[in-house]
Amino acid sequence: MKLQRVAVTGLLAMSAGLLSAPLPALAQGAKPPAQITVTNMRSVPLTLFEIATGGDQPRLVGKIAKPLAPGKSIAVKLNKPAGCSYFVLARFDDAVESDAEGMDLCKDRVIRLTE
Repeated sequence: MKLQRVAVTGLLAMSAGLLSAPLPALAQGAKPPAQITVTNMRSVPLTLFEIATGGDQPRLVGKIAKPLAPGKSIAVKLNKPAGCSYFVLARFDDAVESDAEGMDLCKDRVIRLTE
């Protein structure tokens, strides 16, 4: 199972973990988004999806309220986002789990979850 990052333009798709931290020059001046879009491209429901800040005292800033069916998308509102780098956790009905640390949500506002 892969967690992919897709740029808003839809032109950039990267597997999770390829970009562990944003470059400081690129992160300067970037604003955290008010929401991101999550698309479940797997064949099983997404049962848990959480976005948290990084660091020693992570804070939950977004999550899904109910399972997301295969092939469906949802907008996830971020509660008081701070910065661009976040920890993302996804868990599916078949007990498969994926996480990504250092996701740059200022740059990649669409997360596509795939097999």
